[in-house]
Amino acid sequence: MALSRIKEFLKYEASGGIILMAAAVLALIIANSGFSHLYDAFLNVPVAVQFGALEIAKPLLLWINDGMMAVFFLLVGLEIKREFLQGELSSRDQALLPFVAAVGGMALPAAIYAFINWGDPVAIRGWAIPAATDIAFALGILALLGSRAPLSLKVFLTAVAIIDDLGAIIIIALFYTENLSVVSLSLAGVGLLTLIGLNRFGVNKLAAYVIVGVFMWVCVLKSGVHATLAGVVLALTIPLKTKDEDGHSLLLHMEHSLHPWVAFIILPIFGFANAGVSFAGIGLDSFAEPVSLGIIAGLLVGKMVGIFLGVWLTVISGLAKKPDGADWMQIFGVACLCGIGFTMSLFIGTLAFEDPSFATTVRLGVLTGSIAAGTIGYMILRFAGAQGPRTVPGRA
Repeated sequence: MALSRIKEFLKYEASGGIILMAAAVLALIIANSGFSHLYDAFLNVPVAVQFGALEIAKPLLLWINDGMMAVFFLLVGLEIKREFLQGELSSRDQALLPFVAAVGGMALPAAIYAFINWGDPVAIRGWAIPAATDIAFALGILALLGSRAPLSLKVFLTAVAIIDDLGAIIIIALFYTENLSVVSLSLAGVGLLTLIGLNRFGVNKLAAYVIVGVFMWVCVLKSGVHATLAGVVLALTIPLKTKDEDGHSLLLHMEHSLHPWVAFIILPIFGFANAGVSFAGIGLDSFAEPVSLGIIAGLLVGKMVGIFLGVWLTVISGLAKKPDGADWMQIFGVACLCGIGFTMSLFIGTLAFEDPSFATTVRLGVLTGSIAAGTIGYMILRFAGAQGPRTVPGRA
Protein backbone atom coordinates (compact mmCIF):
# COMPACT_ATOMS: atom_id res chain seq x y z
CA MET A 1 0.00 0.00 0.00
CA ALA A 2 2.77 2.43 0.99
CA LEU A 3 4.81 1.52 -2.10
CA SER A 4 1.84 2.07 -4.40
CA ARG A 5 1.25 5.54 -2.88
CA ILE A 6 4.92 6.40 -3.41
CA LYS A 7 4.74 5.32 -7.06
CA GLU A 8 1.52 7.32 -7.55
CA PHE A 9 3.14 10.38 -5.96
CA LEU A 10 6.21 10.06 -8.18
CA LYS A 11 4.02 9.69 -11.27
CA TYR A 12 2.17 12.94 -10.59
CA GLU A 13 5.29 14.89 -9.61
CA ALA A 14 7.35 13.66 -12.56
CA SER A 15 4.76 14.27 -15.27
CA GLY A 16 3.72 17.53 -13.61
CA GLY A 17 7.35 18.62 -13.60
CA ILE A 18 7.58 18.14 -17.36
CA ILE A 19 4.47 20.30 -17.88
CA LEU A 20 5.93 22.88 -15.49
CA MET A 21 9.08 23.00 -17.64
CA ALA A 22 6.96 23.59 -20.74
CA ALA A 23 5.05 26.42 -19.02
CA ALA A 24 8.29 28.11 -17.94
CA VAL A 25 9.76 27.86 -21.45
CA LEU A 26 6.54 29.29 -22.92
CA ALA A 27 6.73 32.24 -20.52
CA LEU A 28 10.33 32.92 -21.54
CA ILE A 29 9.42 32.83 -25.23
CA ILE A 30 6.48 35.21 -24.84
CA ALA A 31 8.41 37.59 -22.55
CA ASN A 32 11.06 37.92 -25.26
CA SER A 33 8.70 38.26 -28.20
CA GLY A 34 6.47 40.95 -29.64
CA PHE A 35 3.73 39.76 -27.29
CA SER A 36 5.59 40.67 -24.09
CA HIS A 37 3.25 43.61 -23.44
CA LEU A 38 0.29 41.21 -23.49
CA TYR A 39 2.09 38.96 -20.99
CA ASP A 40 2.63 41.87 -18.59
CA ALA A 41 -0.90 43.17 -19.10
CA PHE A 42 -2.35 39.73 -18.39
CA LEU A 43 -0.51 39.40 -15.09
CA ASN A 44 -1.57 42.89 -14.01
CA VAL A 45 -5.29 42.45 -14.71
CA PRO A 46 -7.08 43.74 -11.56
CA VAL A 47 -9.26 41.12 -9.87
CA ALA A 48 -11.50 42.01 -6.92
CA VAL A 49 -13.82 40.03 -4.67
CA GLN A 50 -16.10 41.93 -2.31
CA PHE A 51 -18.50 40.78 0.39
CA GLY A 52 -20.04 43.75 2.19
CA ALA A 53 -17.23 45.81 3.71
CA LEU A 54 -14.71 43.03 3.07
CA GLU A 55 -12.84 43.53 -0.19
CA ILE A 56 -9.86 41.67 -1.63
CA ALA A 57 -8.46 43.49 -4.66
CA LYS A 58 -5.21 42.32 -6.23
CA PRO A 59 -3.65 42.02 -9.68
CA LEU A 60 -3.94 38.55 -11.19
CA LEU A 61 -0.29 37.73 -10.42
CA LEU A 62 -0.89 38.13 -6.68
CA TRP A 63 -4.06 36.02 -6.85
CA ILE A 64 -1.88 33.30 -8.34
CA ASN A 65 0.90 33.73 -5.77
CA ASP A 66 -1.33 34.23 -2.72
CA GLY A 67 -4.41 32.23 -3.66
CA MET A 68 -3.51 29.35 -5.96
CA MET A 69 -0.25 28.75 -4.12
CA ALA A 70 -2.20 28.37 -0.88
CA VAL A 71 -3.65 25.22 -2.45
CA PHE A 72 -0.13 24.09 -3.34
CA PHE A 73 0.95 24.60 0.26
CA LEU A 74 -2.16 22.72 1.41
CA LEU A 75 -0.97 19.73 -0.61
CA VAL A 76 2.58 20.13 0.71
CA GLY A 77 1.22 20.16 4.25
CA LEU A 78 -0.81 17.01 3.63
CA GLU A 79 2.27 15.25 2.22
CA ILE A 80 4.41 16.32 5.16
CA LYS A 81 1.85 15.11 7.70
CA ARG A 82 1.39 11.76 5.94
CA GLU A 83 5.13 11.18 5.60
CA PHE A 84 5.75 11.87 9.29
CA LEU A 85 2.83 9.70 10.45
CA GLN A 86 3.15 6.66 8.22
CA GLY A 87 5.55 7.32 5.35
CA GLU A 88 9.28 7.56 4.69
CA LEU A 89 9.78 9.99 7.60
CA SER A 90 7.79 8.06 10.20
CA SER A 91 10.80 6.43 11.90
CA ARG A 92 14.19 7.76 12.98
CA ASP A 93 16.12 5.38 10.73
CA GLN A 94 14.12 6.39 7.66
CA ALA A 95 14.09 10.12 8.39
CA LEU A 96 17.68 10.72 9.53
CA LEU A 97 19.46 10.54 6.16
CA PRO A 98 17.11 12.85 4.20
CA PHE A 99 16.79 15.15 7.24
CA VAL A 100 20.55 15.71 7.55
CA ALA A 101 20.82 16.05 3.76
CA ALA A 102 18.00 18.61 3.65
CA VAL A 103 19.46 20.67 6.51
CA GLY A 104 22.85 20.76 4.80
CA GLY A 105 21.14 21.59 1.52
CA MET A 106 19.39 24.59 3.07
CA ALA A 107 22.13 25.93 5.35
CA LEU A 108 25.04 26.05 2.89
CA PRO A 109 23.16 27.79 0.01
CA ALA A 110 21.82 30.39 2.46
CA ALA A 111 25.34 30.92 3.86
CA ILE A 112 26.84 31.35 0.36
CA TYR A 113 24.17 33.88 -0.62
CA ALA A 114 24.62 35.78 2.65
CA PHE A 115 28.41 35.86 2.19
CA ILE A 116 28.11 37.31 -1.33
CA ASN A 117 25.49 39.90 -0.31
CA TRP A 118 26.84 40.74 3.15
CA GLY A 119 26.66 44.44 3.93
CA ASP A 120 23.66 45.17 1.71
CA PRO A 121 20.60 45.35 4.02
CA VAL A 122 18.16 45.03 1.10
CA ALA A 123 19.86 42.28 -0.91
CA ILE A 124 20.47 40.17 2.20
CA ARG A 125 16.70 39.63 2.50
CA GLY A 126 16.96 37.10 -0.31
CA TRP A 127 19.16 34.70 1.69
CA ALA A 128 16.49 31.97 1.67
CA ILE A 129 15.91 32.01 -2.11
CA PRO A 130 18.56 29.37 -2.99
CA ALA A 131 17.67 27.20 0.00
CA ALA A 132 14.62 25.68 -1.71
CA THR A 133 14.19 22.61 -3.92
CA ASP A 134 11.50 22.21 -6.59
CA ILE A 135 10.33 18.63 -6.19
CA ALA A 136 8.25 18.62 -9.38
CA PHE A 137 11.12 19.75 -11.59
CA ALA A 138 13.67 17.47 -9.90
CA LEU A 139 11.48 14.38 -10.16
CA GLY A 140 10.53 15.32 -13.71
CA ILE A 141 14.20 15.15 -14.73
CA LEU A 142 14.72 11.97 -12.70
CA ALA A 143 11.79 10.41 -14.56
CA LEU A 144 13.57 11.04 -17.88
CA LEU A 145 16.32 8.66 -16.71
CA GLY A 146 13.91 5.73 -16.40
CA SER A 147 15.49 2.63 -14.85
CA ARG A 148 18.91 4.31 -14.58
CA ALA A 149 17.67 5.77 -11.29
CA PRO A 150 16.57 3.18 -8.69
CA LEU A 151 13.27 3.71 -6.87
CA SER A 152 15.13 4.17 -3.57
CA LEU A 153 16.87 7.21 -5.05
CA LYS A 154 13.55 8.73 -6.12
CA VAL A 155 12.12 8.12 -2.63
CA PHE A 156 15.22 9.73 -1.09
CA LEU A 157 14.87 12.79 -3.33
CA THR A 158 11.18 13.05 -2.44
CA ALA A 159 11.94 12.87 1.29
CA VAL A 160 14.68 15.52 1.03
CA ALA A 161 12.38 17.83 -0.93
CA ILE A 162 9.50 17.38 1.54
CA ILE A 163 11.75 18.23 4.51
CA ASP A 164 13.08 21.12 2.43
CA ASP A 165 9.49 22.34 1.91
CA LEU A 166 8.88 22.13 5.65
CA GLY A 167 11.98 24.24 6.23
CA ALA A 168 10.79 26.77 3.64
CA ILE A 169 7.41 27.01 5.38
CA ILE A 170 9.12 27.72 8.71
CA ILE A 171 11.38 30.33 7.09
CA ILE A 172 8.42 32.11 5.48
CA ALA A 173 6.54 32.16 8.78
CA LEU A 174 9.50 33.47 10.80
CA PHE A 175 11.31 35.81 8.42
CA TYR A 176 8.86 37.01 5.78
CA THR A 177 6.00 38.17 7.96
CA GLU A 178 5.56 41.81 8.98
CA ASN A 179 3.00 44.51 9.83
CA LEU A 180 0.74 42.13 11.71
CA SER A 181 -2.94 42.90 12.25
CA VAL A 182 -3.91 41.64 15.72
CA VAL A 183 -7.63 41.54 14.86
CA SER A 184 -7.20 39.51 11.66
CA LEU A 185 -4.67 37.21 13.33
CA SER A 186 -7.07 36.64 16.24
CA LEU A 187 -9.85 35.71 13.81
CA ALA A 188 -7.46 33.33 12.08
CA GLY A 189 -6.79 31.81 15.50
CA VAL A 190 -10.55 31.26 15.93
CA GLY A 191 -10.52 29.46 12.59
CA LEU A 192 -7.63 27.28 13.73
CA LEU A 193 -9.38 26.37 16.98
CA THR A 194 -12.48 25.46 14.96
CA LEU A 195 -10.41 23.18 12.71
CA ILE A 196 -8.84 21.52 15.74
CA GLY A 197 -12.33 21.00 17.16
CA LEU A 198 -13.53 19.40 13.91
CA ASN A 199 -10.54 17.05 14.08
CA ARG A 200 -11.03 16.15 17.74
CA PHE A 201 -14.76 15.45 17.33
CA GLY A 202 -14.10 13.22 14.33
CA VAL A 203 -16.00 15.28 11.76
CA ASN A 204 -15.71 13.32 8.51
CA LYS A 205 -16.90 15.94 6.02
CA LEU A 206 -14.06 17.55 4.08
CA ALA A 207 -16.39 20.41 3.13
CA ALA A 208 -16.49 21.51 6.78
CA TYR A 209 -12.70 21.76 6.94
CA VAL A 210 -12.49 23.54 3.58
CA ILE A 211 -15.11 26.18 4.52
CA VAL A 212 -13.29 27.02 7.75
CA GLY A 213 -9.99 26.90 5.83
CA VAL A 214 -11.20 29.53 3.35
CA PHE A 215 -12.29 31.77 6.23
CA MET A 216 -8.87 31.33 7.83
CA TRP A 217 -7.12 32.09 4.50
CA VAL A 218 -8.95 35.43 4.25
CA CYS A 219 -8.02 36.29 7.84
CA VAL A 220 -4.38 35.33 7.34
CA LEU A 221 -4.28 37.32 4.08
CA LYS A 222 -5.46 40.42 5.97
CA SER A 223 -3.22 39.75 8.99
CA GLY A 224 0.20 40.36 7.41
CA VAL A 225 1.24 36.70 7.63
CA HIS A 226 1.62 35.26 4.16
CA ALA A 227 -1.70 33.71 3.13
CA THR A 228 -0.17 30.48 1.83
CA LEU A 229 0.59 29.45 5.43
CA ALA A 230 -3.16 29.05 5.94
CA GLY A 231 -2.99 26.10 3.53
CA VAL A 232 -0.32 24.42 5.66
CA VAL A 233 -2.25 24.96 8.89
CA LEU A 234 -5.41 23.55 7.31
CA ALA A 235 -3.48 20.49 6.12
CA LEU A 236 -2.15 19.72 9.60
CA THR A 237 -5.70 19.59 10.98
CA ILE A 238 -7.05 17.17 8.35
CA PRO A 239 -7.26 13.79 10.12
CA LEU A 240 -5.47 10.77 8.70
CA LYS A 241 -7.41 8.07 10.56
CA THR A 242 -10.91 9.55 10.27
CA LYS A 243 -12.72 8.06 7.29
CA ASP A 244 -15.43 9.53 5.08
CA GLU A 245 -18.71 7.83 4.15
CA ASP A 246 -16.92 5.76 1.51
CA GLY A 247 -14.36 4.47 3.98
CA HIS A 248 -11.46 6.62 2.71
CA SER A 249 -9.06 8.49 4.98
CA LEU A 250 -9.89 12.20 4.83
CA LEU A 251 -6.23 13.17 4.50
CA LEU A 252 -5.42 10.60 1.81
CA HIS A 253 -8.61 11.40 -0.09
CA MET A 254 -7.86 15.13 -0.11
CA GLU A 255 -4.23 14.54 -1.06
CA HIS A 256 -5.23 12.22 -3.92
CA SER A 257 -7.85 14.71 -5.15
CA LEU A 258 -5.55 17.74 -5.05
CA HIS A 259 -2.51 16.15 -6.67
CA PRO A 260 -3.60 16.38 -10.33
CA TRP A 261 -4.94 19.94 -9.86
CA VAL A 262 -1.67 21.11 -8.31
CA ALA A 263 0.65 19.19 -10.63
CA PHE A 264 -1.10 19.91 -13.91
CA ILE A 265 -2.80 23.29 -13.35
CA ILE A 266 -1.63 25.31 -10.33
CA LEU A 267 2.14 24.84 -10.64
CA PRO A 268 2.24 25.32 -14.44
CA ILE A 269 0.21 28.53 -14.07
CA PHE A 270 2.57 29.71 -11.31
CA GLY A 271 5.57 28.83 -13.46
CA PHE A 272 4.12 30.65 -16.46
CA ALA A 273 3.32 33.74 -14.38
CA ASN A 274 6.70 33.97 -12.67
CA ALA A 275 9.26 32.68 -15.18
CA GLY A 276 8.85 35.33 -17.86
CA VAL A 277 12.23 37.06 -17.87
CA SER A 278 12.97 39.56 -20.62
CA PHE A 279 16.56 39.23 -21.80
CA ALA A 280 16.58 42.79 -23.12
CA GLY A 281 19.49 44.66 -21.57
CA ILE A 282 20.87 41.52 -19.88
CA GLY A 283 24.59 40.96 -20.41
CA LEU A 284 27.30 38.89 -18.78
CA ASP A 285 27.59 41.50 -16.04
CA SER A 286 23.96 40.76 -15.04
CA PHE A 287 25.01 37.30 -13.85
CA ALA A 288 27.68 38.86 -11.65
CA GLU A 289 25.28 41.12 -9.76
CA PRO A 290 25.38 40.10 -6.07
CA VAL A 291 21.75 38.93 -5.86
CA SER A 292 21.90 36.86 -9.07
CA LEU A 293 25.35 35.52 -8.24
CA GLY A 294 24.30 34.60 -4.72
CA ILE A 295 21.28 32.67 -5.99
CA ILE A 296 23.23 30.90 -8.75
CA ALA A 297 26.11 29.95 -6.45
CA GLY A 298 23.70 28.87 -3.71
CA LEU A 299 21.66 26.62 -5.99
CA LEU A 300 24.54 25.25 -8.04
CA VAL A 301 27.29 24.86 -5.43
CA GLY A 302 25.58 25.16 -2.06
CA LYS A 303 22.88 22.58 -2.74
CA MET A 304 25.07 19.88 -4.23
CA VAL A 305 27.84 20.24 -1.63
CA GLY A 306 25.51 20.67 1.34
CA ILE A 307 23.34 17.65 0.51
CA PHE A 308 26.15 15.35 -0.58
CA LEU A 309 28.27 16.24 2.44
CA GLY A 310 25.30 15.63 4.74
CA VAL A 311 24.70 12.17 3.24
CA TRP A 312 28.40 11.27 3.28
CA LEU A 313 28.90 12.24 6.93
CA THR A 314 25.75 10.43 8.02
CA VAL A 315 26.68 7.22 6.17
CA ILE A 316 30.37 7.04 7.13
CA SER A 317 29.44 7.66 10.78
CA GLY A 318 27.20 4.59 10.66
CA LEU A 319 24.04 6.51 11.55
CA ALA A 320 22.27 5.61 8.31
CA LYS A 321 22.69 3.60 5.11
CA LYS A 322 22.83 4.74 1.52
CA PRO A 323 19.63 4.34 -0.53
CA ASP A 324 19.42 0.73 -1.77
CA GLY A 325 21.02 0.16 -5.16
CA ALA A 326 22.51 3.65 -5.39
CA ASP A 327 26.22 4.46 -5.60
CA TRP A 328 27.99 7.65 -4.53
CA MET A 329 28.00 9.11 -8.03
CA GLN A 330 24.21 8.73 -8.26
CA ILE A 331 23.77 10.33 -4.84
CA PHE A 332 25.92 13.25 -6.00
CA GLY A 333 23.75 13.52 -9.12
CA VAL A 334 20.61 13.72 -6.98
CA ALA A 335 22.30 16.37 -4.82
CA CYS A 336 22.81 18.38 -8.01
CA LEU A 337 19.14 17.96 -8.99
CA CYS A 338 18.17 19.41 -5.62
CA GLY A 339 19.71 22.65 -6.87
CA ILE A 340 16.61 23.12 -9.03
CA GLY A 341 14.88 25.71 -6.89
CA PHE A 342 12.40 27.04 -9.43
CA THR A 343 8.89 27.16 -7.85
CA MET A 344 9.76 27.68 -4.19
CA SER A 345 12.78 29.87 -4.93
CA LEU A 346 10.75 32.17 -7.18
CA PHE A 347 8.01 32.24 -4.54
CA ILE A 348 10.40 33.21 -1.73
CA GLY A 349 11.88 35.82 -4.08
CA THR A 350 8.48 37.51 -4.37
CA LEU A 351 8.34 37.70 -0.56
CA ALA A 352 11.92 38.86 -0.06
CA PHE A 353 11.81 41.90 -2.34
CA GLU A 354 8.88 44.27 -2.56
CA ASP A 355 10.78 46.47 -5.02
CA PRO A 356 9.79 45.22 -8.51
CA SER A 357 13.23 46.14 -9.84
CA PHE A 358 14.55 42.98 -8.16
CA ALA A 359 12.12 40.72 -10.05
CA THR A 360 14.29 40.24 -13.15
CA THR A 361 17.45 39.77 -11.07
CA VAL A 362 15.80 37.09 -8.94
CA ARG A 363 14.29 35.30 -11.93
CA LEU A 364 17.58 35.37 -13.80
CA GLY A 365 19.42 33.88 -10.83
CA VAL A 366 16.82 31.20 -10.15
CA LEU A 367 16.49 30.16 -13.79
CA THR A 368 20.26 30.10 -14.41
CA GLY A 369 21.07 28.20 -11.22
CA SER A 370 18.19 25.76 -11.67
CA ILE A 371 18.97 25.03 -15.34
CA ALA A 372 22.67 24.53 -14.61
CA ALA A 373 22.00 22.28 -11.60
CA GLY A 374 19.41 20.25 -13.50
CA THR A 375 21.66 19.78 -16.53
CA ILE A 376 24.67 18.72 -14.47
CA GLY A 377 22.56 16.40 -12.32
CA TYR A 378 20.97 14.79 -15.37
CA MET A 379 24.33 14.19 -17.07
CA ILE A 380 25.88 12.71 -13.92
CA LEU A 381 22.92 10.38 -13.33
CA ARG A 382 22.77 9.34 -16.96
CA PHE A 383 26.45 8.37 -16.92
CA ALA A 384 26.29 6.79 -13.45
CA GLY A 385 23.10 4.90 -14.36
CA ALA A 386 24.77 3.46 -17.44
CA GLN A 387 27.78 2.25 -15.45
CA GLY A 388 26.43 1.60 -11.98
CA PRO A 389 23.70 -0.55 -10.41
CA ARG A 390 20.55 -1.02 -12.44
CA THR A 391 17.08 -1.61 -11.08
CA VAL A 392 15.24 -4.87 -11.61
CA PRO A 393 13.39 -4.76 -14.95
CA GLY A 394 9.76 -3.84 -14.49
CA ARG A 395 10.34 -2.02 -11.21
CA ALA A 396 10.41 1.78 -11.61
